[in-house]
Amino acid sequence: MKIALIGATGMIGQRVLEEVLSRGHHVTAIVRDPAKLNKKDENLQVVTGDIFNEESVAQAVAGSEIVISAFGPPFGTGEEHTLVDATHSLIKGVKRSRVPRLVAVGGAGSLEVAPGVQLVDTPEFPDFVKPTALAHRDALALYLQETELNWTNLSPAGMIEPGERTGTYRIGTDQLVVNENGESRISAEDYAVALLDEVESPQFSRKRFTVAY
Repeated sequence: MKIALIGATGMIGQRVLEEVLSRGHHVTAIVRDPAKLNKKDENLQVVTGDIFNEESVAQAVAGSEIVISAFGPPFGTGEEHTLVDATHSLIKGVKRSRVPRLVAVGGAGSLEVAPGVQLVDTPEFPDFVKPTALAHRDALALYLQETELNWTNLSPAGMIEPGERTGTYRIGTDQLVVNENGESRISAEDYAVALLDEVESPQFSRKRFTVAY
């Protein structure tokens, strides 16, 4: 499969890139600064692109079978809201390129912990994470309004960090998935596994889903 990957140098994007290549797919990694991506692989092509520029997106992903966006807003900088602008241009650019499908990394804050109560709105949700969580919630709203593009948005567990690739996870839709101890977590490696499983065997076209242990 010919995959275009945006955001390949981030914490999640690096794991997605590894998972894509381990499965033998051809990937075009679209980055602002190619010097930041040192990985070499016969199935990897690195090109310069700007997710904030619709035309740049369209040109960079042209000819791909699917686009994966692992782009996340810069954390703790006050620029988290730029994710919404990026999502606007990403959707428009992918549609212009006529690539038929887009799978995007989402956030956990918009997952429900009780009927009508989202994680980001709970009293215990950390204040320093809120700008990122709210930006992801606003970006998800853009996807939910999109009727032309075949999109999928994957929310992680409440806690996602580098760890072990086990290849196992549980799936949810709009509710936070927790274990028997009430914890919601997943490694970035297994999140990437779940994302590529959805790429290869679609189950959530024009939907959001989530994964956790």
